[in-house]
Amino acid sequence: MAVKIRLQRHGKKDSAFYHVVVADGRAPRDGKFIEKLGVYNPNSNPATIDINFDSTLNWLMKGAQPTDTCRAILSYKGVMLKKHLLEGVKKGALTEAQVEQKFNKWVSDKEGKIVGKKDRLKTETSKQASDRLKAETAAKEAKAAKVAAKAAAAVEAPAQDAPAAEEGNA
Repeated sequence: MAVKIRLQRHGKKDSAFYHVVVADGRAPRDGKFIEKLGVYNPNSNPATIDINFDSTLNWLMKGAQPTDTCRAILSYKGVMLKKHLLEGVKKGALTEAQVEQKFNKWVSDKEGKIVGKKDRLKTETSKQASDRLKAETAAKEAKAAKVAAKAAAAVEAPAQDAPAAEEGNA
């Protein structure tokens, strides 16, 4: 039986989210699966990925083949790196301590990048909101000045017409 790690689509039209599952390769996309490994939501920025790391690694070590998209997701979370390092332990190239050290260093670097992206997105969003507010305020003030000028012109016009009307009556 060829076992695949793949995505199972859920959610509404135009707002899909996915379950990462282990399934028989012959089963339909949204059909029967062996185990649910996690959830992937591409609608958020950055995409939300919640994976059971140990179970996924166990399936990969047993020979489950991830699809291309799942391979990218697992690489993003570090599962593929951990598998690669553990294969090195099997071959005698690395020790368990070296594997843990390399993996922990990679995880800390990755978390730093993710936090940096979230901070950058947050500042960009607040900057865009403040720019929109400034533009709206400027437009509001320009419109208020235009209305005030029109009202002042309307007040002056009847005042000029009034003396002319008085001369005509006299």
